[in-house]
Amino acid sequence: MTQVADYVLHRLTEWGVKRVYGYPGDGINGLLGAFDRAQGNPEFIQTRHEEMAAFMACAHAKFTGEVGCCTATSGPGAVHLLNGLYDAKLDHQPVVAVIGQQKRLSLGAHYQQEVELDLLFADVSEFCQMVVHPGQARHVIDRAFKTALTTRGVATVIIPSDVQEEDAQPSPPKMHGSVFSSVGWSRPRVLPDPGELRKAADILNEGSKVAMLVGQGAAKAQEEVVEVAELLGAGVAKALLGREVLPDDLPFVTGPIGLLGSKASDNMMRNCDTLLMVGSSFPYSEWLPDEGQAKGVEIDIDGRMIGIRYPMDAHLVGDSKETLRALIPLLRRKEDRGWREQIEKDVREWNDLCDRWADQHFEGKINPQAVAAELSPRLPDGSILTADSGSGTNWWARHLKLRQGMRASLSGTLATMGPGTPYAIAARFAYPDRPVIAFVGDGAFQMNGMNEMITIKRYLDRLSNPAAPFIFCIFNNQDLNQVTWEQRAMAGDPKYPGSQEIPDVPYAAYAQLLGLKGIVCDDPQKVGAAWDEALACDKPVVLEFKVDNEIAPIPPHIMTAQGKKAAKAVLHDPERVGIAAKGVRQKITEFAEHLPGRGSK
Repeated sequence: MTQVADYVLHRLTEWGVKRVYGYPGDGINGLLGAFDRAQGNPEFIQTRHEEMAAFMACAHAKFTGEVGCCTATSGPGAVHLLNGLYDAKLDHQPVVAVIGQQKRLSLGAHYQQEVELDLLFADVSEFCQMVVHPGQARHVIDRAFKTALTTRGVATVIIPSDVQEEDAQPSPPKMHGSVFSSVGWSRPRVLPDPGELRKAADILNEGSKVAMLVGQGAAKAQEEVVEVAELLGAGVAKALLGREVLPDDLPFVTGPIGLLGSKASDNMMRNCDTLLMVGSSFPYSEWLPDEGQAKGVEIDIDGRMIGIRYPMDAHLVGDSKETLRALIPLLRRKEDRGWREQIEKDVREWNDLCDRWADQHFEGKINPQAVAAELSPRLPDGSILTADSGSGTNWWARHLKLRQGMRASLSGTLATMGPGTPYAIAARFAYPDRPVIAFVGDGAFQMNGMNEMITIKRYLDRLSNPAAPFIFCIFNNQDLNQVTWEQRAMAGDPKYPGSQEIPDVPYAAYAQLLGLKGIVCDDPQKVGAAWDEALACDKPVVLEFKVDNEIAPIPPHIMTAQGKKAAKAVLHDPERVGIAAKGVRQKITEFAEHLPGRGSK
């Protein structure tokens, strides 16, 4: 007789699940036996930690558009899932978590590993339900997937260990209380009100300096975004989660926005008279137009999120692609292209400045900007790029130029440390023939990334592909660098070595011990050669760059308050001499663009 656990896994496959990321424990013994009997359909992928399993499920959803799936045992295993599930919740990704629980008989007895999971997962989940009867399994699994897909969020299914091992009831008895559900879901066509569309078109047609900001919600609307930008003579800035919406080689794409954004994006926002936001919940008001400066139009499929980042004059609740298609016939092409020409000039100047910044090395140390700048022209077609949270994210955002067909993601809204490595692993499982490259700081790699190299060792035969590089680029600066700079600029405090300095670990040597490829580069003149070696390798690579920790992630413009705090902090900072010298040099490089005799490109 088929057990509930077997039925659950079969139902997952009917929903299209090919692999489930997780870690074993006795609370899911029934499921583990069912995975064995399932013979790889679906496949259980053993991570080193449940948090990593949840990150991988989130990444699978981001890179494939499918529902990501993870599993964990009761008690501590379930608790460990939460950070990765919050990453999915905050970045609006469909993930289903199937977790164990103590036997029904023991619930309420303060039993070992007994945690009130329905309460624990209530906030992170759009749907959370415990299966207490075999006949429930069918409709609970179905509702979990339907909810995850509809809300683009997390659904949690809790199955006590004794229920997992009971006889399955694929078709419950036809009686009062029984529910008969089905596998299946289709994406709705969501369009805004026609009157609001005309209102939006009038605003956009009247504006003479239109700025566009796109996020991940515009990912399926690339052609429409380009057409609207061309009609309106607009530039397009990209929130970090929207990096892959448009390639960076389009002349009107101003690149990232915000603290780690581009000066071209900043100039556009500071000078526009009309703002069009498409599929983005970019939260930082200091990098958007001043209130009252610009008329606003926003497109978002979630009415709860529209008009809460900037005061909008037209609120278009609808799918980005469908809404832009409906909007385009109402737009008039702007004949005056002066605004667009200024934007394209700013983009050229910004790209030139980034190149010159990256060329500056101090005291024989590798400038971390050069690590990204040297990779950018070497990126293989079809690359998938991931990043962790840290100062390396600045260089990932500014210096890597995505081309058509490339993919990129990171923890956008939660901005947690730790997902860069598991995101890359999940991407590789989903697309074994595509190059995958992760940018990871040494802090995040020590936190959990190093452990996941063991996962790569376990599945080495599947994750190696001579035709598709698989690289983990580690920024080794022995400093939790992003927080160090935030302490200086936001709190006005000098670097506190007690919290910020971390041990120097031989990351490449560790990779070698595991049977992977390890490469170390500490010479500024050999950064490009190190990338060439890694890109040519036939197995996963840990590429360790020993980089300068005193290169500031300079924002597009320095806020007065932050500038004063940073200046105060540096007076007493243990690295004040290097910070001052290198910061001045980088700023001089920026201002040199406008010196007499230097023409803009």
